[in-house]
Amino acid sequence: MKSRQKNLFAIAELVLVLLFTFSITFSDALFSVDCLLRDKIYQSPRGINNKIKIIAIDDETLRQLGPMGTWDRSIYADALNILGDYPAVIGMDIMFFGEMTPEGDRKFMEACALHDNIVAGSYINFNSVYKTDENGNGYIDHYHVEEIEFPIISDMCETGFVNASPDEDGVLRSALLTIEVPELYGNRTFNSFASTIYTMYCERNQIVPHVSALDHNQNMWISYAGRPGDYEIIPLCDLLNGNYNPAVFTDCIVLMGAYASGLYDQYSVPNSSQQMFGVEIHANIIQALLDGKNPVPAGRFMVSLITALLAVLAYAVSQKGNVKFSTPFVLLIFIGWILGCVFLYNAGYILPLVYTPLFALAGYIINLVRHYVKAAAEKRKITNAFRKYVAPQVVDEIAKSGKYHITLGGENRNIAVLFVDIRGFTPMSESLEPEQVVDILNSYLNLTTNAIFNNGGTLDKFIGDATMAVFNAPFDLDDYVFRAVKTAYEIVQGGNAIEEKFLEKYGKSVSFGVGVNCGNAVVGNIGCDFRMDYTAIGDTVNTAARLESNAKRGQVLISEAVYEKVKDRITADPIGEIPLKGKSKGVFVYSLTEITGDMKPERLSESTPENNTTTGDKK
Repeated sequence: MKSRQKNLFAIAELVLVLLFTFSITFSDALFSVDCLLRDKIYQSPRGINNKIKIIAIDDETLRQLGPMGTWDRSIYADALNILGDYPAVIGMDIMFFGEMTPEGDRKFMEACALHDNIVAGSYINFNSVYKTDENGNGYIDHYHVEEIEFPIISDMCETGFVNASPDEDGVLRSALLTIEVPELYGNRTFNSFASTIYTMYCERNQIVPHVSALDHNQNMWISYAGRPGDYEIIPLCDLLNGNYNPAVFTDCIVLMGAYASGLYDQYSVPNSSQQMFGVEIHANIIQALLDGKNPVPAGRFMVSLITALLAVLAYAVSQKGNVKFSTPFVLLIFIGWILGCVFLYNAGYILPLVYTPLFALAGYIINLVRHYVKAAAEKRKITNAFRKYVAPQVVDEIAKSGKYHITLGGENRNIAVLFVDIRGFTPMSESLEPEQVVDILNSYLNLTTNAIFNNGGTLDKFIGDATMAVFNAPFDLDDYVFRAVKTAYEIVQGGNAIEEKFLEKYGKSVSFGVGVNCGNAVVGNIGCDFRMDYTAIGDTVNTAARLESNAKRGQVLISEAVYEKVKDRITADPIGEIPLKGKSKGVFVYSLTEITGDMKPERLSESTPENNTTTGDKK
């Protein structure tokens, strides 16, 4: 049941990840952040077209000719007459609205009438208006045309609107190529300045113009070919002063426009930290049209679905907690998505860059933190559980390794088992006050516990006035049999001090009987899910208990198996074979008299893979 609930919870998590990721991606909630990433990755300069040249109204031109607003338009007439028919197209990104001087205006219009390769800029005044579609659904039209301002030379040349529409962050990433005006000007369609120049250039060079891919707002994504200052710049004053042979403009697209900061025709662009002049932006749009580099955003629904599925996949993999697998998997999604987006961008599709890597990484981090918190809680649980019956140094080792799990079941291990009991405790307790009994018992338990822990043993349990300890479980312990014997000896020696203390204090003597055995046993957590005890069971344990029950006051009985392992470091008197309750055959035992040697450093435990066999199911 718990496993089924856990699976249902995991599935519910994945569904929530799917819905959340899809909704955020579909709503493009991180548009500004994604644009910054797209600007870095997509907008890398590919090299400018030398057929596009800019005649700049720059600072030097303004210094020589004065403020632009005071110019007589005969200046533009002179420039057009110098250029003549050499360029394929001349685009004038200048607002020629209203009259200046009659003579200058006349010369300008005459110069325009002499050439059929001129495109001038118009300007559309847009307004946001609430409208309803044919189904009666309301929407806001942000491109409602209030008025179109045409230049005074509109009858002598082609025109195109020069409006720029930066994104919400002020960066100019797209351009409106055409707009239909149903209410005004006889249901006509008007083309942009760059689009009109591109069409004229194609006609003059017998090039079939390709159909530009547009987004849902009918905008073209600008694939910038160059950064600010990359296109060839010719100051207008140098052209007028005869410093350039007009033949250098043969079959070129020549753009004339503002190229000085004081003329306020600069915009933030995605491929540079510097602002770009409007005439350069037109140059980039024209080159994008010539190169066919106008990718279109991929379908939002499909992109959102793919992103959501990849996020769920990354979350599901990291949910398993295998960091060695989930880390490279998430990195593969991260890097693979970026590379795939770049490939598709070159193929003509724009995909958002930020959502898939972000959600894949977020799911990975969430699960990583969750597994860390869970592992920390498990470590605390294990530490708290073992601290009650395992030596502090062993607990510290458990906490560091994190490799032990509290589970039902157990394993077969070679261990040493120690039982110790207070001799005559029951009749003694009947003749003392409860507080005195507790005082004696606590002193005894403190002695046995410290002796067990000091030698690296595991305190299995207290059984009334008896204590059980195991050595070499739950972890391998070097020289564990000798450690058990040494613990027994220290308990008996310490008992002498306790006996004198309580004889003087209460007139009662306290002494111990200890039994030690070694061999194979089943050790592990035994019980149920909500209550478990770590213990050892088997004939080895039963024999140790029987040895303790046969030990006299102040005596340590060890089995022959124990004696054979430590005989070179102890002195023991052979007792002989004694019968043990519940066993058909007796056990040869020895009475420990003295410890003559020390533990053997770095001695490996006799626990081996063959005799340490895990049983039971882990949870």
